[in-house]
Amino acid sequence: EKPHKCPKCNKGFRWCSDLIKHQRTHTGEKPFICKALQMQCKGFSDLSALAQQQRTHTGKKPYVCSQCGKCFKQSAHTSRKQRVHTGEKPFMCAECGKCFHNKTHLKQH
Repeated sequence: EKPHKCPKCNKGFRWCSDLIKHQRTHTGEKPFICKALQMQCKGFSDLSALAQQQRTHTGKKPYVCSQCGKCFKQSAHTSRKQRVHTGEKPFMCAECGKCFHNKTHLKQH
């Protein structure tokens, strides 16, 4: 169930916080500023995007693959790497049934 509806486009969201983030796509509001990029006025619409950007400046890679120990800046990249190790391919082509480790490879297919 997605009870929180965007008044602009009627897209539904499960959480109010996700609706607030979405509404910024309509307004262009970017209230979170990366201090390293302040001179360039680079802003972000949500805190997770800001945190991800800040890791590019600090070089921090807090997410670790439990299989091989490789570190990543984003948790999604860690999950994708772990699927390579396990052989899991959750993204399936609706036309031919071929499966992929990540959504990008499915879209390219």
